[in-house]
Amino acid sequence: MVCTSLQNKSLPELQKILSSGALELAEIRIDLCPDISNDEFQKIVSTHSIIATCRISSIMTADEAERKLICAVETFADYIDVEIEAPSDMVCRIAEKCRTWGVNLIRSVHFFDGTPSFETLHDCVLKCQEGYADIIKIVTYAHNTDDVKVVQKLFTPSLAGKLTAFCMGEAGKQSRMDTLKFGAPFTYAALSDAEATAAGQWTTSQMLSSLYGNDFPQYGFDNKNVVIPTSKSVAQRAVVASFLAEGESVIREYSPCGDSESALALIRNLGSSVSVDGSVLKIDGEHDRIPQEVFVGESGFLTRFITPLLALSGRQITVKGEKTLVGRPLKGLSETMKSFGVEIDNDSVPFTIKGRLKASKAVVSGEYGSQLISGLIAALPLLQHDSEITVRNPKSLMYIIMTMNVLRKFGVEIECQQSDDVLHLFIRGGQKYKPANIKLEADWSGAAPMLIIGAVFMGIELKDLYIDSIQADKHIIKILQNAGAKVYGRGSTIIAKKSPLHSFKTDLNQAPDLFPVVSVLAAFSEGVSEISGLGRLAGKESDRAKAITEMLAQLGVKCTKNGDTLMVEGHSLSFRYANGKLLKGGNYTSSNDHRMVMALKIASLGADSKIIIDNEECVAKSFPEFNKYFK
Repeated sequence: MVCTSLQNKSLPELQKILSSGALELAEIRIDLCPDISNDEFQKIVSTHSIIATCRISSIMTADEAERKLICAVETFADYIDVEIEAPSDMVCRIAEKCRTWGVNLIRSVHFFDGTPSFETLHDCVLKCQEGYADIIKIVTYAHNTDDVKVVQKLFTPSLAGKLTAFCMGEAGKQSRMDTLKFGAPFTYAALSDAEATAAGQWTTSQMLSSLYGNDFPQYGFDNKNVVIPTSKSVAQRAVVASFLAEGESVIREYSPCGDSESALALIRNLGSSVSVDGSVLKIDGEHDRIPQEVFVGESGFLTRFITPLLALSGRQITVKGEKTLVGRPLKGLSETMKSFGVEIDNDSVPFTIKGRLKASKAVVSGEYGSQLISGLIAALPLLQHDSEITVRNPKSLMYIIMTMNVLRKFGVEIECQQSDDVLHLFIRGGQKYKPANIKLEADWSGAAPMLIIGAVFMGIELKDLYIDSIQADKHIIKILQNAGAKVYGRGSTIIAKKSPLHSFKTDLNQAPDLFPVVSVLAAFSEGVSEISGLGRLAGKESDRAKAITEMLAQLGVKCTKNGDTLMVEGHSLSFRYANGKLLKGGNYTSSNDHRMVMALKIASLGADSKIIIDNEECVAKSFPEFNKYFK
């Protein structure tokens, strides 16, 4: 990224410059903008990517600088820059505050008269690391190209994404750009020639033009009008619960997608009446017919969730589906249902249900996911007797909790206890579903690719998302933050600022749907990222583990498998542009998988030519409007 240093500006001047959209990142020299109050500074920081710098000098004491920098931390500046000469007790206090508020600390070292030996510079790097640095900044004055080579020798794989180092002076001019080629998170430029603070400094427009050409700042994506659809995970559960209730339920803020529409078609087939008025559903829970066959569309969740409920009738019922669902393995379905007196005649769709569901005390494996367990805890309360389910090594735990929360709104209570790798579920029999009036929440699965686009390419604000949601894919916030992105909530709005990203580690066993888009995030994060949870990708719309590794290889991204973990060698967007290593365009397969379409669309924004995806329309399974935001 290109950071523009701003100084000697008034608040209106800063606001005008920042709101122009012409800057990626700005350094505000607080010590050189003395007329801006703390409250005024907050207005700038809350809406733009900012490095707050306040140098100790004859006009700014250490105590004054500390107060200014602490204020910047508490108003969510993205970075705080503290020079290496600052008093150690001051640095300790600022570092502690940065850790508490999630702000990155830059420790900077400047040699204005020349370039010392490599050993001296290396000692400076170590001193910065010992001084709590998240990012190290080393700047020297270069008298010749040998000085530049000494500075560039500092870059090592262990400092990928964490060191920016370049030279002042005409001899060091190109090093300001080349630091990005070595994996630096950002470099520095001046707003204009007149505002350059050292010889050899580029202007922002020169540097952005040289780096990005015509791609900055939009990259062919409309980030101003994105609307995230309703969570299909919540919607499907609420639709089926409404079918089980006696009377009329109201579901508000509904937005259609393939899987949710399949749930509505299913309950209509079972006898319920459904009326749609804009985003409001009214569902009459009568279920007066039990057909010999039911159709679940392409929804793997609906297939597993509805199976125990259909088994309540005791009738022989065949479950059929379409597209990628047909023939998809349903591991654990037959084995688990047998514990509750039900026989399943096939381990893939279509299959036939035989026998009546009965109350039981059963131990089941959580290795096959949460969907069937969610179906059991929805159906078992309707039996006369109590049931207990012990789930060993539960996966996608938040989806089970989501099911319990939805059931509670319809008057059904499930007790649960968790200890170590075991989940105990206590289901009281003799319960009844009651009609409910509920509001659906936006889908974090759909928000995830948009937030990644915001963090990598251009910044984004998404409305009607709640940071306290229990949706498993809200984990994308933590992943992005671990990668160095600036992501935070303001009421029901989630903001992701464009950030220099570095490698990260994450475990997606509890949120496997994130795997495709997170693998592309890793491709744009400097260093080797580790993403665990490959084993949870079986039984999806595609063989996702295979689809993801093949996609990355075609994009030109190195990846290797290590047991359950995918290791992805990534580079920042700036590195890719600076070195001519954008992802590779061409013809790609979606594998008929909506999550793979989302991943490829993200990749297309940083590709060297157009990415053409076969059957990208399959994204309508969860996010029908997704493709329209890409130009």
